Amino acid sequence: MEFSIDPASRLPICRQLSRQMREAVARGKLQPDERLPSVRELSRSLVVNPNTVARVYTELEREGVLNTRPGLGVFVAQPGSELSRKVRKERLQAAVEQFLTEAVHLGFTADEVLSLVSDQVKQFQWRTKDS
Repeated sequence: MEFSIDPASRLPICRQLSRQMREAVARGKLQPDERLPSVRELSRSLVVNPNTVARVYTELEREGVLNTRPGLGVFVAQPGSELSRKVRKERLQAAVEQFLTEAVHLGFTADEVLSLVSDQVKQFQWRTKDS
């Protein structure tokens, strides 16, 4: 998986990288237990400070997206969160409310939003009820 940084973006480098990693996991481009480049390797290839990459890895580990195996490296975490179902649902609900608020302000109808979401859902890797 190749990551890239847009130096012209107003978004901080750590947010750009974090967003790309989260999306790659959600879309199945990064699979559970897949090893990521070391901090040094990734910082060198992106030409960014190693502390930036380390901060992104730490943040994503805290969120349960990645995990570090001492002596082995950083890996994509298995799906499923250590957060309780109630907390996960509350976080998703807050994100949905923010998304819908933005959609209303942009002038979309409910049907347009549902159609867009339906199209986008197909592009992500979803857990099955068995997993």
